[in-house]
Amino acid sequence: MTTTKIQFTVQGMHCGACATSIQMLLSMQEGVTKASVDYDSKKGEVEYDPEKVKIEDLFKTVEEIGYKITKI
Repeated sequence: MTTTKIQFTVQGMHCGACATSIQMLLSMQEGVTKASVDYDSKKGEVEYDPEKVKIEDLFKTVEEIGYKITKI
């Protein structure tokens, strides 16, 4: 399995629990091997298998719960 790692910024987080929620949501998606989100820097990183999931779909999933994601 070949994975891809993408970094992104997150707009709309109000606390550390927001970062945890986004991280958990991404981690639960099929094809994601690792996800991390940092509230202080407003940045995150996701490692995923592009054969199983598209980055656009991962970002859309997060945006559906009210956050704006921008690839770095």
